[in-house]
Amino acid sequence: MLEKNNKRLINAWASYDWSNSVYNLIVTTAIFPIYYLSTTQEAFGGEMVRFFGMEIKNSVLYSYAISFSFLVIVVLSPILSGIADYGGKKKQFMQFFTYMGSMACIGLYFFRGENIEYGIMCAVLASIGFAGSLVFYNGFLPEVATIDMMDKVSAKGFAMGYSGSVILLGVNLALFMNFDVFGFSNGSSATQFGFILVGIWWLGFSQIAFYYLKDRSTGNPITFNTLGRGIKELRKVLGVVGGSKVMSRFLSSFFMFSMGVQTVMLLAPLFGDKEIGMQADEMIFVVLILQVLAIGGAFLFAWISTLRGNRFAIGLALIVWILICITGYFLKDKITFYYLAAFLGFVMGGTQSLSRSTYSKLIPTENKDTASFFSFYDITEKLAIVIGSFSYGLIDQITGSMRNSMVFMSIFFIAGFIILQFVNLKKSVA
Repeated sequence: MLEKNNKRLINAWASYDWSNSVYNLIVTTAIFPIYYLSTTQEAFGGEMVRFFGMEIKNSVLYSYAISFSFLVIVVLSPILSGIADYGGKKKQFMQFFTYMGSMACIGLYFFRGENIEYGIMCAVLASIGFAGSLVFYNGFLPEVATIDMMDKVSAKGFAMGYSGSVILLGVNLALFMNFDVFGFSNGSSATQFGFILVGIWWLGFSQIAFYYLKDRSTGNPITFNTLGRGIKELRKVLGVVGGSKVMSRFLSSFFMFSMGVQTVMLLAPLFGDKEIGMQADEMIFVVLILQVLAIGGAFLFAWISTLRGNRFAIGLALIVWILICITGYFLKDKITFYYLAAFLGFVMGGTQSLSRSTYSKLIPTENKDTASFFSFYDITEKLAIVIGSFSYGLIDQITGSMRNSMVFMSIFFIAGFIILQFVNLKKSVA
């Protein structure tokens, strides 16, 4: 059994954020979307590409691919998390998704633009690996920290993730801007090498968490028949969630605002490239600013939650998100885009960190099925990403402008804020 609030254990748990967040920042947010747009546009002579014989706009295809990857996790995670809890194998499943995701990330090195099917396949597998590992990683939070420490511990994880991401992104930026010094023929080849660095970083540093985190084996054998048992575990959790107004309402609110949070984070680089005209190096600087401020945002909103409660802190962040989406519609110049990215960084860190810790506090202390409980949390978030990113891409396809997609995201934040006001959290959580 893990010792709660053990400093070394908490650092080891948080180190997984350090290891895998580089993928979320560098591959999905900063570098790959821009690399993907430029290489596919060059290979196909414009925005329209051919994907398995189907002609589609490159940015729309990317939005749909991200949506599909999270849909896979929505389907798989309930079954796998139930099995993990039944057999006490959270860490083993966490390792499987980590290895799959990191290797797929390394595989992006061979994506050149014209082999778009291969590139999308690697991007989807890496996304599944990232999202899948988080189900089980988050499931360890109630095992490493007591309720009174969860906000700080969750913030520590996100802060370490943002810090590690900034360091490796800085390395990738140096390689891109000085490609000739490092022996690369051009910026694209330096970018491709960056995908290898991300995969190795993710794979290597994750071993720290894997060394310290321990599975609590139940002694139940994992067989083909365990599939039914895994579903049974989930039904038990569903009964707890459905019987708790606080938990079900919080998840409803989380679902609504996650459609906006995750979609804006994932697709902001495409917006900056197409609508503002940001260059690759400029977008990397934007993301660096965003990540540095996200570190402060995670701790700032954790501090606000200690003063006014989690509901107030999350609600405040949602108001800022609404303003960001509306402002994004009218955005014209790069300077304003930098300012907007700064605000986005603050609320990104706070919203993600507090959402995770708030839900952790709502899990009944007598329940040991933390992976199954976090599976519901993860399903909520990933289903929100599926709908959000699909909506973003669909509106872009119909209207021809990402500005309309951006302002549409504000509806999700408004709905999430309204539902949150009806969540009657306890004093220790509110």
